[in-house]
Amino acid sequence: MASGKPITGGAIAAALLLGASAALAEPARIGIAAPLSGPTERLGRQLVAGAQAAAGDAALTIADDRCEAEGGAEAARRFVEDKVAVVVGFLCTEAIEAALPILSEAGIPTITPGVRTGALTDHRDRTGWLIWRLAPRADAEAEAVTDLLVRAWRDVPFAIVDDGTIYGRELAEAFRAAAELAGLKPVFVDTFRPQMDNQVGLVGRLRRAGATHVFVGGDRDDVAVMSRDAHAMGAAMTFAGGEALRAAGNGIPLADGTLMIGLPEWADIADPKVLEALEAAEIRPEGYVLPAYAAMQVALAAAAQLPPHVPDHLDTAIGTVTFDAKGDLAKNPYGVFQVAAGRFEAVEAK
Repeated sequence: MASGKPITGGAIAAALLLGASAALAEPARIGIAAPLSGPTERLGRQLVAGAQAAAGDAALTIADDRCEAEGGAEAARRFVEDKVAVVVGFLCTEAIEAALPILSEAGIPTITPGVRTGALTDHRDRTGWLIWRLAPRADAEAEAVTDLLVRAWRDVPFAIVDDGTIYGRELAEAFRAAAELAGLKPVFVDTFRPQMDNQVGLVGRLRRAGATHVFVGGDRDDVAVMSRDAHAMGAAMTFAGGEALRAAGNGIPLADGTLMIGLPEWADIADPKVLEALEAAEIRPEGYVLPAYAAMQVALAAAAQLPPHVPDHLDTAIGTVTFDAKGDLAKNPYGVFQVAAGRFEAVEAK
């Protein structure tokens, strides 16, 4: 019932403040995009599980991007319709490239824990895409190999071999070029035939060249075979490779002392309280679970501001995340790990 009293400007202002306070009290709505069908569904489920575990009271809109352009665009349009504040997710370049123009036009920031494609952030000034990345860039592995090994192997006779694949050749060539730029020359460079039962011939050539340290642009099994054959020949050699060394093996173990330039196991560095919470929720901290958890933490921090604003740095479940001006990680997350009793243990870079 109306009181008959006139409504003053102060009353209107108070009502508006109460309305604004109520709106701010409502939990943010966050979008989660992941491939939830098709061959990458398992990884997408990991992403969703991690993001949901970190979401707290936030309202969620979950969309299957199907790891394809059409699916990414459909997910983006749904997020716009649902008025999400921030989006977390995407594992595939095609999906995120189709989604970003739509989301950025709507002013919705996107935090991806999985897409490494450099062009997403390299062309940010031109595209205006609102993208921040917890995943390393595609070129971060090669940069880490060149930076870490050039310094560590400055005073040892080293060799560089690759398996002829695009991945192996590019990684090996990046290291060779950086070494030569630093005034270092490998004692041996060659391309080997991969997936052989033995690499005795290659190891013999490495030994004759005097190599004590060998960088292998190739996969885990080839490195395991080389180190086994070197040991059998009595050749003291330290083998090193990229993050492919984390792949499942053919039964031949990697020798103790083998070096990997790769990413940490996120569960090894994660906040223990987060790990306890995941265990209580019966969520295994594997694959994309913890990166997605951290991405959701960044998203929630961004959504706490109006308009949403992604913080330059934030303490997360996997450590402090700091972004550069392009939205990439300011610090390369790759490090040096050494095999010890079948496990990779972090080695402090020299």
